[in-house]
Formats: sequence, structure tokens, C-alpha cells
Amino acid sequence: MSKTRLRDARKAHEGMDLESSREAHSERAIKESLEEPTIHDVARGQYIGDMVYGAIDGIVTTFAVVSGVAGAELSAGIVLILGFANLFADGLSMAVGNYLGAKSENEYKRRERYREEWEIEHLPDEEKQEIRQIYHRKGFTGELLERVVEVITRDKKQWVDTMLLEELHIVPEQTSPIMSGFMTFASFVIAGFVPLFSYVLSYFVPFFAEHAYPLSVGLTFATIFIVGSLRVYVTGKRWWTSGLEMLLVGGATAVVAYFIGYLLRGLA
Repeated sequence: MSKTRLRDARKAHEGMDLESSREAHSERAIKESLEEPTIHDVARGQYIGDMVYGAIDGIVTTFAVVSGVAGAELSAGIVLILGFANLFADGLSMAVGNYLGAKSENEYKRRERYREEWEIEHLPDEEKQEIRQIYHRKGFTGELLERVVEVITRDKKQWVDTMLLEELHIVPEQTSPIMSGFMTFASFVIAGFVPLFSYVLSYFVPFFAEHAYPLSVGLTFATIFIVGSLRVYVTGKRWWTSGLEMLLVGGATAVVAYFIGYLLRGLA
């Protein structure tokens, strides 16, 4: 199902709109969705997830640092030192972790693909029987089942892709580990800079020096809500629900960090 038709179907379901749901499942809508290019949909979805969660982690963790320092009543300079140290160190750590995770997943997919290709080449009858059993469990029988097996096993790539998806539940498409890591790092740093913005300006504008933390709270909460609402592209929830959820999480994190800093303020 294409993104457009999937979005329409979800919207219809949320509103329990039977007519709109029927339209999303019409012959015309199905035909148009199948004609849309979908070869990189999995990769795009992966990168969107990397960006959204990288941004959320960046802004929440950096704001926690800012709140902790503000609670301890330390200077703006301490906020910037700890904030930027967290911003780049934690962002790089998250990006490297995402890179290694995507790289390991791709290596696993390649290894399993190679195994399936080898088995199809050396054990074609046994592999055909696997396809036959898979589609028999789906309800295909008799001549129709044999026709399905014949069509799938006629093309080696399609045969391998089917085995990966149906037997091993592996989506054949691969993502770029470098791009995945970069998207995570970039979104982490950009969103994570928001809580520090008013403190940077405080060195140039007296007004910001006097109200740096309240301004940071306002900017951060607005950004958390916006970034949280973008989770709709990953979770499929209502945008405002996703935004409020992240606002609650970010607010709770900030409150905890602020009071920990406040309780320990005498140590600095």
C-alpha cells in the first residue's frame, strides 16, 4: 500500500468513516497505489525514524543538562560548556551506534541472501517445496498453488526475495549505514541546540542574559511538541497526541534534572 492510500485509510479508520475507507480500497485507488514508485520506501521510512528520534533524544537530553545546571544556579558559561559537550559527544555516540546497527543489519541480510541463493542453486527441489508449504499455509491448493510456485520460482531474485520475506521475515531492501548515522547526528545536533540558543544570545543581548532559562524552557517545549508531532510519520498516531506525549516526557525529564541540580547546588 502506498503512503498516500495508507494515510487515507488510517484517517478514515480514525474517524470510523466507512465511505472514505471504501474509497481508499476502491479498485482505482489500489491500482494507482501499485503504480507509484515504492522501491526506496523502506529506506525513507528508516531515515525519517532516525531523524525524528535523533531530534527527540538531542533536545530532551540537552535540555536535561540545561535544567540541571539552572537548578544548581550555575553560570551561563557552565550551561554552554556542559550543554555543547553533551550535544556533540552524545550525538556522535548515538550516530555511531545507529551506523553500526544498520551496518550489522545489512550484513545479516546479505549473509542470509547468499545462503538462500546457494540453497536455491544446489537444492532447488527442496526450496520449491518450502515455497509450496509457505503458500499452502496461506490457503492456496491444487493447480492454483502449483501455478503460484511456478511463477515465484521462475525468477531467481523474486524467489530469493520471497524466501527472505516469508520464511525469515527479512525485508530485502537495505539502508545506508552512513546516511542513517548522519541523519541521526544532524537531527540530534540541530534540535539539541535549541535549549542552548538563549544562552548563546545572552552573551550579546542583556535581555537574554536575564531571562535565559525561561526562554530556553519556552523554545524547548515548543520544539519538543513540534518534533514529537512528527512521530506521526513513524507511529501513525494523531499528530497532537504524539506531540503531547513527547512534551510530557521532556517536561518530566527537565523537572527531575532541575530538582536534582537544585538539591546538589551547594556542591559547586
